[in-house]
Amino acid sequence: LPVGAGDGAVPSALLRQDDEQLELLEHLDFVVRNIVELRKEVEELRNSLQHLAVEIVGEVRTHLEETQRMTRRKKFAFSRDRSDSTGSSSIYFTATSGNANTDDSEGGYTTANAESDYDRESERESEEGEDDLSCDTVRTVRRDSLDLGPEDENPLLLDSSLEEGLGQLLEQADRLHSGDEQDKREGFQLLLNNKLAYAGQQEFLWRLARAHSDMWELTEDTDERRSYATEGKEELELALQKWDQSAECHQWFAILCGLVSEYESIPKRIQAGYVFKEHIDKAIALKPQDPQLYYLLGRWCYQVAHLGWLEKRTVSALFDAPPTATVEDALQNFLRVEELSPGFSKAGRVYIAKCYRDLGNTSAAVLWMDLASELPGNTKE
Repeated sequence: LPVGAGDGAVPSALLRQDDEQLELLEHLDFVVRNIVELRKEVEELRNSLQHLAVEIVGEVRTHLEETQRMTRRKKFAFSRDRSDSTGSSSIYFTATSGNANTDDSEGGYTTANAESDYDRESERESEEGEDDLSCDTVRTVRRDSLDLGPEDENPLLLDSSLEEGLGQLLEQADRLHSGDEQDKREGFQLLLNNKLAYAGQQEFLWRLARAHSDMWELTEDTDERRSYATEGKEELELALQKWDQSAECHQWFAILCGLVSEYESIPKRIQAGYVFKEHIDKAIALKPQDPQLYYLLGRWCYQVAHLGWLEKRTVSALFDAPPTATVEDALQNFLRVEELSPGFSKAGRVYIAKCYRDLGNTSAAVLWMDLASELPGNTKE
């Protein structure tokens, strides 16, 4: 003990020992806290690892698709004049969805003046080989990564959790598709984000193709429109090999074929008209109560019935059996739409009025224009 210490004095050695033990305990407490925090971080990391592989593959696929998109844009970096004149010197067929109560721009066919197409035709033919190779590369990547090759006869099976998630995803996609412009953009991105998980499912694929058609309508840039239409068509090319009995797959394949034909040569545009009619007929055979299919077929019939003399001669020169349809055929299809779903489309009623006008029934034409005016939305007519 120090000199002069009282009876209650504590030896200095013991004090130093207590201080060392206290400091050791503090260090141990610090280590324990760090271990607890580290355990939490490891648990969070473990939970996120299962999504990491999906995100990496998704980024790689997005990069590949973007590369293909940029390649196509560089190849077709020219602008093309468009016209809605039905008296133009060439013919091609396009069609979009024709949804209920939408304006005329959402569904049907167009004829356009392809004034400079003959000048570009030879250049495009020289590029077809490279373009086909590019498409084959995309399809090969998709088959390798998603097992979507034509040899697959059955769709990929989902476990219960994925199946439940698919149902919720499809319901949300349908709701967004029926919404405004922002909703449709969100729906398109939603489907893209889930493509890796559900690309082997029929109900998912035709909705993804439909979303590409939505983006085509919302986009003004010509290159982007061509890209959306082409990619949407490619989504269904392999799907139709597995699901030939899907009315929706036939319907949206026909629509996207029409959209793609806008950027092709005149013979291919005419051929697209045959493809469109073939797949719409198959869709109607599979789903005869769908008014949208009859609306699209009515637009096709009306357009063919109004081909000009020069257009008919062009089609006859290129094909042995040119397409045939009358105004009466178009009228019957439009009336079928009203029979199945009264007020389905404002543009549909406008075209009924057009048919009656062309047939000389002015009173019926006025009546149907009045009925069209009762529906919401604005149309060019």
